[in-house]
Amino acid sequence: MTTPRDTPTSRRTRANGDGTVYQRQDSRWEAAGYVLAPGNTRRRIRVYGTTRKEALAKLTEKIATSNRGLPVPSAQGSLAAYLTYWLENVAVHHLRENTHTRYTACVNRYLVPGLGKKKLAKLSAKDVRTWLNQLRTTCQCCTRGLDAGRGEPRCCAVGTCCSKRLSPLTLAYIHSVLKSALEHAVREEEIPRNVARNVRTGTPRPRRFEPLTADEARQFLTAARGHRLHALFELALHTGLRKGELFGLRWEDLDLDTGTAAVRRTLQRTSTGGLTTLPTKTRASERRIALPARCLQSLKLHREQQQRDRDAAGAEWRHSGHVFTTAQGTPLDPTNLTRAFTTLLHKAGLRRIRFHDLRHSTATLLLEQGVELVVIKELLGHAHIGVTATVYAHVRLRLQRDAIDTLSTALDGPVSDESTRDDGDDPPLCGAAVH
Repeated sequence: MTTPRDTPTSRRTRANGDGTVYQRQDSRWEAAGYVLAPGNTRRRIRVYGTTRKEALAKLTEKIATSNRGLPVPSAQGSLAAYLTYWLENVAVHHLRENTHTRYTACVNRYLVPGLGKKKLAKLSAKDVRTWLNQLRTTCQCCTRGLDAGRGEPRCCAVGTCCSKRLSPLTLAYIHSVLKSALEHAVREEEIPRNVARNVRTGTPRPRRFEPLTADEARQFLTAARGHRLHALFELALHTGLRKGELFGLRWEDLDLDTGTAAVRRTLQRTSTGGLTTLPTKTRASERRIALPARCLQSLKLHREQQQRDRDAAGAEWRHSGHVFTTAQGTPLDPTNLTRAFTTLLHKAGLRRIRFHDLRHSTATLLLEQGVELVVIKELLGHAHIGVTATVYAHVRLRLQRDAIDTLSTALDGPVSDESTRDDGDDPPLCGAAVH
């Protein structure tokens, strides 16, 4: 009589709905079961593993996801259907809201119209490369019908193409979104490999920026003197904090006695929640920085000014605990800061730059003063020193050229008699002629 213990491992009976697990002829283990599919239907899926436990764990995970009401995508479905599933059920839990919004716009504007009809399982590297090449050379007014929607057509609708093409940075971003989506499909074993990784788009040139020189920085700070946000502009130029990090600072983060500031959060405007407090951009962005003496003095004066604003607002004051607020105590709006920054640039007689270029100005001025790259990396909160080195490579190249010129000047100097005198203790030097 056969007992359950005598039953082979690959033939054990499982409960209804748990699927089946068995060993294949190629020694791999295969598990199969029914899950929820797009369109509120059910389909049978198969997963594989090197051991029975591994295959069973993969199947159990997919069935558990299905039981929570999340459809499991089908590799036989279209890429558009998979991208929609990925955005709504995967990316939304791992990306910040603003990043998810940009990903969604990228998918709807470029990926779905261009590759959406392709089957996920049949998508090839050639398909991706051909589409990217076409996207690189196609006028966006023609492709997206922008000109036809204008009140006065001036491009394709009148027969004169403006050749408005996507920048290399935008193409690289579109390619990276597709790679991220297909990478998740590989992890879920919907497809065997990420075909987008086999496509090379080239390395786009980094976005050019023009930081302030030391003289221009002094002009700007002079123009900002007396402004109610003078402490913010001074702190931005001395520490290189991001706009969101400045907005997210609370008084509890500052230690004006020891002269330090703790960067713990960022304040950003999202499409659903308005001004929202979020964690820092990366783990490395959460840091403690030293504050210069002039910033400490400005912050103390700013705190006194904020107290006067609070007294003047009375019952209308909305305490938020933030260092930089409106006259009513509410968090600052990024758009209003941009307008104030542009006005100060005009007042100082300087060219128009982005507020983020103050951060670049900080790093550039520190490099020119001979500050170590690793110190600048810690101050700016970069995740890796390679990021700092890449962004400011042009500055390092200029410093290298100055160092080489200094060395050349030293080598071109006169040679003293003391250095060339032979005292007889050492053998004569032998050297080859330099051509």
